[in-house]
Amino acid sequence: MNESGERDKSGGSGGKPQRPREPGGGLLMGRPFGVPVYVAPSWFLVAALITWVFGGQLDRVLPELGNLRYLVSLFFAVAFYASVLVHELAHTVAALRFKLPVRRIQLQFFGGVSEIEKESETPGREFVLAFVGPLLSLVLGGVFYAGMRIVEPGTVPGVLLAGLMISNLIVAAFNLLPGLPLDGGRMLRAVVWKITGKPMSGTIAAAWVGRALAVAVLIGLPLLTHTGALGNSTEDIGGMETVTDALLAAILAAIIWTGAGNSLRMARLREHLPDLRARTLTRRAVPVESETPLSEALRRANAAGARALVVVDGQGEPTGVVRETAIVGVPEHRRPWVAVSGLAQDLTEDMKIAAELAGEALLERLRAAPATEYLVVEETGEIYGVLSTADVERAFVSAMARPQ
Repeated sequence: MNESGERDKSGGSGGKPQRPREPGGGLLMGRPFGVPVYVAPSWFLVAALITWVFGGQLDRVLPELGNLRYLVSLFFAVAFYASVLVHELAHTVAALRFKLPVRRIQLQFFGGVSEIEKESETPGREFVLAFVGPLLSLVLGGVFYAGMRIVEPGTVPGVLLAGLMISNLIVAAFNLLPGLPLDGGRMLRAVVWKITGKPMSGTIAAAWVGRALAVAVLIGLPLLTHTGALGNSTEDIGGMETVTDALLAAILAAIIWTGAGNSLRMARLREHLPDLRARTLTRRAVPVESETPLSEALRRANAAGARALVVVDGQGEPTGVVRETAIVGVPEHRRPWVAVSGLAQDLTEDMKIAAELAGEALLERLRAAPATEYLVVEETGEIYGVLSTADVERAFVSAMARPQ
């Protein structure tokens, strides 16, 4: 399963901006193809659960293992998630092949996520990008099946290979279900996009199918288990199994339903992203010298109809942006005695953005260099104004709430 973000790369003044450290990613395991791979804390809970469940199955198949069965089960859990990582790496390699930046791969509670930062440009690429993951899982299932043919059945290697074959086939089949946020949902989205010529139509169709899938999983999974349709014996089903099945179905349904809803919201946002323009969101600013009292600077701004202050040196070059929150924090009776230099944020090259930036490029530029205010400049280097992240956030929320 993979997930697309709403970001894009953009150029800017100065050198290449450094990405901030990703919060909440989990334990960094490596950087294959230059993409960081994180293991979320929830993975350890799942690994423990898989170890316990698979250990119980091993006790019935290979009772002579004794307590060593849990060590074998732990190996199975790690090998299974290695297979999931291969699934996600398939998405990553395809994305990089299509020049789509990948933020990170994260292994978490139910599988993995490849966070691709830009939308595919064509429905064909979208289809390929989604399909390669399940395809690799099917290939792995075939590889493990081939391995089963050359080892002795009923042995530890035979049982492990059988388990990995079945688990990879389940991963492939589950991800091919035609509803967002699953890979099959992205494939359905690509098909509808191709037919209608509208990516939003594809997203709406695949998201609602995803919500229908969530309801089907919530109701259908416990029913399949209790009717024996999955090959299990109905005589062995007890109260604990009933609760476990219902809980698993609820978790899966919640993940699918939430993912479908998030896909709809992100698609709606992308439709309105072109409306987010640095030029239209920028506040008009007046230049003031560093020793100018705040009261005088505000008087000049009011006279000019401006809403921001830029500190300049003796040659008129900008050196800082006065923070709005700092102004609010100064009582009115003290403003004649406070110089603007004490309220300004030193201006760096990363805080200068082009007035023509818009949409995803603008959001990526702001994310690459977090700040509360930015100096907006023309191509000639002339000061155009100050862009506040608060104004961008308000426009962001407005775009999300706007009717389709």
